[in-house]
Amino acid sequence: MDQPVQQLQPEITRRAKAGPDDFIPKEDYVSRDFARRETERLWPRTWQMACREEEIPRVGDYVTYDVLDESIIVVRTAPDRIAAYHNACQHRGRRLTEGCGHAARLHCRFHGWSWKLDGTIAHVVDRDNWDGSLKDEDIALPKVRVDRWGGWVFVCMSEETEPLLEFLAPLPDVFRNYPFEKMRYRWYKSTGIACNWKTALEAFNEGYHVQTTHSQLLPVHDDEALAHAEGRHGSYQLAPGRISLGERSPRLAARAVDYRHNVRDFVLMLEQDLKASIPPHMSELMDRLVDELPADASLLDVLMKYGQIAHEAAGERGIPFPALTPEEIGRAGADWHLFPNMVFLPAPDAMLAYRARPDRDDPERCIFEVYSLLLYPEGEEPPLERQYFADWKDHDGWGLILEQDFQNMTEVQRGMRSRGFTGSRTNPVQEKSVSNFHRALREFISE
Repeated sequence: MDQPVQQLQPEITRRAKAGPDDFIPKEDYVSRDFARRETERLWPRTWQMACREEEIPRVGDYVTYDVLDESIIVVRTAPDRIAAYHNACQHRGRRLTEGCGHAARLHCRFHGWSWKLDGTIAHVVDRDNWDGSLKDEDIALPKVRVDRWGGWVFVCMSEETEPLLEFLAPLPDVFRNYPFEKMRYRWYKSTGIACNWKTALEAFNEGYHVQTTHSQLLPVHDDEALAHAEGRHGSYQLAPGRISLGERSPRLAARAVDYRHNVRDFVLMLEQDLKASIPPHMSELMDRLVDELPADASLLDVLMKYGQIAHEAAGERGIPFPALTPEEIGRAGADWHLFPNMVFLPAPDAMLAYRARPDRDDPERCIFEVYSLLLYPEGEEPPLERQYFADWKDHDGWGLILEQDFQNMTEVQRGMRSRGFTGSRTNPVQEKSVSNFHRALREFISE
């Protein structure tokens, strides 16, 4: 459970004495040399989320995961097995796949060589030209390590990196009873953004910006955050020792609050603007908070009623709603940064998640993905529709909250180029997850 505020104060006071970890040189975001070191020492040596299992449900389904100049084929080779290979024909190097699709064999469209799904060579056109010197083991597709957690498929190009569950610690333990693997895509969008991949990711792994960037939330949302270093990963909780959802931010002038309306309005705002984090059917039931509770109901009473409605609705719809303890929900917090390039906002029955990758060798451009996951009744999951936009401004359906974040990303990147800016001075209390990210990053790329 969250600690009471008075117990947290010594920790807040200690963190307020910013140390060297709370200054991040701007070169980390704009320098081509720093990006080169990431290319050589970060991306090949980390576990990265490549796709969701639901994206490759049938044998032969594949997804191509690209990061910088590396390309990896993730393919289902059997109902219970997934493999990953470097995406390069062993004849002349042409990439075998792009995007996603289905194949009985992995085929090169240059000279017609093909491989079985297990990576062994299936056919070489005019193989007798090599007069027996071409060995099967020499032209098998080079394997990439692959593993799964929470419904995600991860890949790693290094044999020296620890196993996935060790790399992810403590996340597998924190979320052991969350049904991430049963969630399915509600929607998925990808776009190019004119900023460093870290600039994009850091817009979502701290809650300090909410009070200014998303000020429209303050009447129904207690926004103060306490961030944590979680090994190489990071997390934060909102309103530590208090309740966030439905509470009025203490930054605003104090006034009486009807918590029935506050919780209802917060849920409706999230559904209308983000279409994530809250199951859509719950927005249709929010008037029950007003109709079935007295006007002086406490915030705890309203949230307990919300939980009751959520459980009842899930049961009626055949949704496998998880049985989580208050301690588990408190430990899960509001937001997790999974090193190096993934952020997710967990809920018992839904999720909003992000992934950022560098756009080739330009340190000031990235590919940014955002998606929503949801628990559905079995057989009612919508078909996955991937939407791609060359620039985030090419799409007018992001919603206000994401648009506010995107505007920050590009302006932050532009501001970092200034001679008058030397580096970020991260808040040691509310942005600890950002400074910890750079600490872990520098460990990976250090010589």
